[in-house]
Amino acid sequence: MKTVNHWIGGKTVEGASGNYGPVTDPATGEVTTQVALASAAEVDSAVRVAKEAFLDWGQSSLAARTKVLFAYRALLDAHRDEIAALITAEHGKVHSDALGEVARGLEIVELACGITTQLKGELSTSVSNRVDVAAIRQPLGVVAGITPFNFPAMVPMWMFPLAIACGNTFVLKPSEKDPSAANRLAELAKEAGLPDGVLNVVHGDKEAVDALLSHPDVAAVSFVGSTPIARHIHTTASAHGKRVQALGGAKNHMLVLPDADLDAAADAAVSAAYGSAGERCMAISAVVAVGSIGDELVEKIRERAEKIKIGPGSDPTSEMGPLITAAHRDKVASYVKGAAEQGADVVLDGTGYTVDGLENGHWIGLSLLDHVRTDSDAYRDEIFGPVLCVLRAETYEDAVALINASPFGNGTAIFTRDGGAARRFQLEVQAGMVGVNVPIPVPVGYHSFGGWKDSLFGDHHIYGNDGIHFYTRGKVVTTRWPDPSEGHTGVDLGFPRNH
Repeated sequence: MKTVNHWIGGKTVEGASGNYGPVTDPATGEVTTQVALASAAEVDSAVRVAKEAFLDWGQSSLAARTKVLFAYRALLDAHRDEIAALITAEHGKVHSDALGEVARGLEIVELACGITTQLKGELSTSVSNRVDVAAIRQPLGVVAGITPFNFPAMVPMWMFPLAIACGNTFVLKPSEKDPSAANRLAELAKEAGLPDGVLNVVHGDKEAVDALLSHPDVAAVSFVGSTPIARHIHTTASAHGKRVQALGGAKNHMLVLPDADLDAAADAAVSAAYGSAGERCMAISAVVAVGSIGDELVEKIRERAEKIKIGPGSDPTSEMGPLITAAHRDKVASYVKGAAEQGADVVLDGTGYTVDGLENGHWIGLSLLDHVRTDSDAYRDEIFGPVLCVLRAETYEDAVALINASPFGNGTAIFTRDGGAARRFQLEVQAGMVGVNVPIPVPVGYHSFGGWKDSLFGDHHIYGNDGIHFYTRGKVVTTRWPDPSEGHTGVDLGFPRNH
């Protein structure tokens, strides 16, 4: 059986803890790989290697860093099909979706290639008599990233390219459910010329995570995952004096006004709710239909959802693959099974779905729930599967109040032809990312990704300008060079003044 080991100091390092976790092919249900689970001592070894590498990398020139990053970008582009195949084999998403994940990760590598512009700093000359002031940004040291199963390549690339471009060294703890893509990303970084120890990968479970959160030599932690874990990451790492950005869960709403193009809205709802089997933190999981359009909109969604082809991600005709584990499949199914008891109309029930010849895979069909109540489990919880809830609202104001009452505030969207309503919505809705006739408003790489409320813990969003600021700290240098022809000015105990 294949074993995925750690990547430390520019080479594969076999696990020493003796503990391994199973990696399953979601399409077949078979365990195909085992992954080494790091002990606290192994995490410490990776951090020590990263700390040593920082001594040189943190002092390296921007030209040297960007040379590596340009070469890395080219290698990632050349190997995108290979990386996507690794994702499909362990996550289950269809190959085209995996390719899209790699492409969005590449956006951040491209942003990192332009770090010379982002780190220029500021200079003010002659702020006082022969006094100049410069503002610069410097790296933090060793930083860590803890990433989720649903984007095993993209989310790590949201973090480490910017971190190392800023001069930091990085320890990545990817999900143990689909670990192979992370190792391949690290191998390609070495091939691009990244010095040993600058990027390290340790696999593990809670023991490895807690070791990173408490390690005295880790300066900052980036995290993407569920809200309960994000809260734990933020609380624990902050208590140990670390800078933290912890992105949590979501319940993303799509508001549809009566004037909207309902065919376009239905297309968007199906694409955003069921893409990647709903295992996206930006998936639309709740549609809010305003006025009398609800029945027509639900019927249009149902018609489209019934035509989606479910199958293994390696099949180019498949549009939706399986869920990551059997346990997660069963949990998602429980929300559908309990929906009718909590007042919903089950328009489509995807539970019990199987694929011929692959009956042991983690399959579930598309589910559509109408007239969902806001106090129901299907609405309150982040299901993270192919389940779309439809709610009704009489007015625009009622719909926005419903959305803003959610404890989550990751992403949201409005579908309308009314520019005035769209403008009101983008200003009034309480969410970090807003789409206008765009169902999944994930920002491009040079803007930043992040939510509000229980969808974000910490002050910085991820990547973009926020990411660069997160991985650096500011320093202001005030300089005075006296004129050689002048004598000493003498002692002055007064508060310094500019003149």
